Amino acid sequence: MINDQLINPQSIVVVGGSDDLFKPGGKVLKNILESNFRGDLFVVNPNRDSVQGIKSFRNINDIPDTDLAIILIQAKYCKAAVETLINKKNTKAFIIISAGFSEAGEEGKKIEKEIAELIGNAGACLIGPNCIGVITSSYSGVFTTPVPKLSDRGCDFVSGSGATAVFIFESAMPKGLNFSSVFSVGNSAHTGVEDILEYWDKTYIPGKSSPVKLIYVESIQNPDKLLHHASSLISKGCRIAAIKAGITEAGSRAASSHTGAMVASDSAVEALFRKAGIVRCSGREELTTVACVFFHKPLKGRNIAIITHAGGPAVMLTDALSSGGMNIPKIAGEHHENLLSMMNPGASADNPIDLVATATNDQLNKVIEYVDKEIPDIEGMSVIFGNNGLNDINEIYDLLHRKIRECNKPLYPILPSVTSSSKELEHFLSLGNVSFPDEVVLGRALTRIFNTPSPAEENIFLENIDVPLIRKIVDDAKPGYLEPEVIQKLLIAASIPVVKEEVASTKKELLEAVKKTGYPVALKVVGPVHKSDVGGVTLNIRSEKHLEAEFNRMMGISDVKEVLIQQMLSGTEIFIGAKYEPRFGHIILCGLGGIFVEVLGDVSSGLAPLTFSEAESMIRSLRSYRIIHGTRGKEGINEARFAEIIVRLSSLLRYATEIKEMDLNPLIGSLKEITVVDARIRIEK
Repeated sequence: MINDQLINPQSIVVVGGSDDLFKPGGKVLKNILESNFRGDLFVVNPNRDSVQGIKSFRNINDIPDTDLAIILIQAKYCKAAVETLINKKNTKAFIIISAGFSEAGEEGKKIEKEIAELIGNAGACLIGPNCIGVITSSYSGVFTTPVPKLSDRGCDFVSGSGATAVFIFESAMPKGLNFSSVFSVGNSAHTGVEDILEYWDKTYIPGKSSPVKLIYVESIQNPDKLLHHASSLISKGCRIAAIKAGITEAGSRAASSHTGAMVASDSAVEALFRKAGIVRCSGREELTTVACVFFHKPLKGRNIAIITHAGGPAVMLTDALSSGGMNIPKIAGEHHENLLSMMNPGASADNPIDLVATATNDQLNKVIEYVDKEIPDIEGMSVIFGNNGLNDINEIYDLLHRKIRECNKPLYPILPSVTSSSKELEHFLSLGNVSFPDEVVLGRALTRIFNTPSPAEENIFLENIDVPLIRKIVDDAKPGYLEPEVIQKLLIAASIPVVKEEVASTKKELLEAVKKTGYPVALKVVGPVHKSDVGGVTLNIRSEKHLEAEFNRMMGISDVKEVLIQQMLSGTEIFIGAKYEPRFGHIILCGLGGIFVEVLGDVSSGLAPLTFSEAESMIRSLRSYRIIHGTRGKEGINEARFAEIIVRLSSLLRYATEIKEMDLNPLIGSLKEITVVDARIRIEK
């Protein structure tokens, strides 16, 4: 529970304060003093009567009542200090910076739990232990440097790692990105990332609170809480970007050694963030770049104009945007000729719009103005302008400062001359601007943002989904992998189209079945999970002789007692799957089907139940989306139908929580229809 004593204390005691600025107790006290804290400030140090000019008490029992205690003593002494502060000094907020708790072993874990219980029972607030501290507009209670500049237009930031928080400051500050508050939660013994989100949500005032929230998290302890408050904040007009570290086995081990974090699978995290509307980032540079984009006008479409005086960076930005699904549309006709007339000979107006190295301030001004006002199909602009010795860079930067504010479309300034024009860049940032030093990082950030859907609605799609029948089928089924005929009934109950198929254990049954399906057919073994691995799949069987030969062969495979005969379909193979993740629920996966699921590893994920917009976003985020959409003259598939089947499957799972694994692989898709050809479902009761 975040309280006012933590955010805006009237008094602070630094337990373990020091004159030595190379010790945490010395540095945190110095940072509080330099942040011009306006309340009463005390120190507890058994060897000093004054520390850095602040009155010091040799015994914690002698201090006055205090709102907030920042504790920097050995872990084994922290519990006694907390007891005294709670029982005798009316302290309601604690920041324990000290390490040596749950991250250090069982004894430390025991002390941490006892301290958290003491503070919780007292109705107080604890940040940490094992953290760098907290920064609010009232005080800078951290022991690290740099201490970022605070601004009402800055980001609120919460981090599960203190060192990572500092490195994110180092990434943000050269770009001009400011902060509004910082919380380093460390081991999260009492207050975790989800609790900070809850506080931000409950105190959010549109137009007044910081509109951008940044998160670095290694442990998602309460996915539902994170989802609820992140979705609520974004629905109020906030923007959120986050890094979730520890998604691989090795990364999980590193995270565990760091803070004792619990790890969730990458697909679960991806699904949770997608549902909440959180922009997921892979590293510090991407996180701070996304935050900088958030402070520009919103981008309303995929069409970007690149305005540059240097060809190479424009090519790299074009590649980065295009690979993420953005468009750099070619400019032709009247607009092309008008732009050429504004520039020097040798310039290009195709898009990227290359003004060439001899471009002037006035030419840049005219091109930006024309693209903004006269080309409606362009929805955003990026201007790349570095120092080549031919321009007054101060004039260029002042022009960009004005245009960022005047233009109707967002304008992203890529200013790579961070060394040769450092003074000019510093002036540009001092005017409240942000800068993007690297075009590729910006391109990836823009695609991340644009491909992140809005928070999902909470309603469940139930049109033509027979919930009572689904429940009956699941209740009647035995634990383990379901039989093919049971799977068919279950999918049909959710109005998910399935291929015509029959099961046969004798030649007579086989020949009767083919009369119903017609040739060509596919023959598959029933039993082995991975049919292809045992030679249990034969496609395009067009004659009775071929059919009988394959039947005889397959019935000789170990553990095979019957076969499945299916009508052959043509089209693109796609995949939909699901798995149950503890604490998260069902994660839905989609991608190209057949062997491509394992070979390419190109799948996207969503958290059930899904909306149509979530399913559409999942499909569009695939690297193989061009194949699904149709490319090089090859017909694509019906994307709307693909999305609908994904949604129907997620609704089915909402009412069949016993299903722990499901693979629909492949589905055969065309522009007309999508049909499930093969499926396996495992249930636990």
